[in-house]
Amino acid sequence: MRVLGVETSTLAGGVALLDDERVVGEYLLDISLTHSERLMVAIDRVLGDARWDLGDVDALAVAVGPGSFTGLRIGLGTVKGLALARALPIAAVPTLDAMAAGLPFAAFPVCPVIAARKDEVYTSLYRWSGAEMCREWEYLALRPDELAARLSEATIVLGAAGRTVRSPHARPAPAARRGPSAACVAQLGLERARRGETVDAGQLLPLYLRPSEAEVKHRGVAVA
Repeated sequence: MRVLGVETSTLAGGVALLDDERVVGEYLLDISLTHSERLMVAIDRVLGDARWDLGDVDALAVAVGPGSFTGLRIGLGTVKGLALARALPIAAVPTLDAMAAGLPFAAFPVCPVIAARKDEVYTSLYRWSGAEMCREWEYLALRPDELAARLSEATIVLGAAGRTVRSPHARPAPAARRGPSAACVAQLGLERARRGETVDAGQLLPLYLRPSEAEVKHRGVAVA
């Protein structure tokens, strides 16, 4: 099965192609250009370099959050358009799951951390079960000091926002393994697609743990 994976939850967005278990190509760019400026360019480039076109793809995988509201809207909107163009199934992959999946076989628990608004972070905790990374916490939005208080043993911390978690138990991951990976999104998406756990474009929704600023202003309430 051939899968195109898209990750736009953070500034370091990317796309990847998988041909079953083989990573055919991956594009990552952590710069200030917006995803709207570079996402379709990246998709066209990775497909072209692999000598594929969209007709060669069997399924799409996309990181659905939590993460940047704007980035997720762009990523999910792009994937919906591609899915409608070719009637492709979509595997929705939580961003924190994909980050943790980049460190299989870890002896310590793994804690991905993504910056949120209002001085909070998005996070959860994972542990290698011998076969897969298993999530032990709910998906959370909380302050870095609250997260630090939850860490009771040596824990590998992922994500650029991990540096805000000041705990003697935090063990920062190497830079190359720290951020979200479109290849990991594609891999988890491949597994979901094989199990039939896909949605169509009309069913694809972001995973938000808190309302966007636009929603807050519309409701006339303050975000806690």
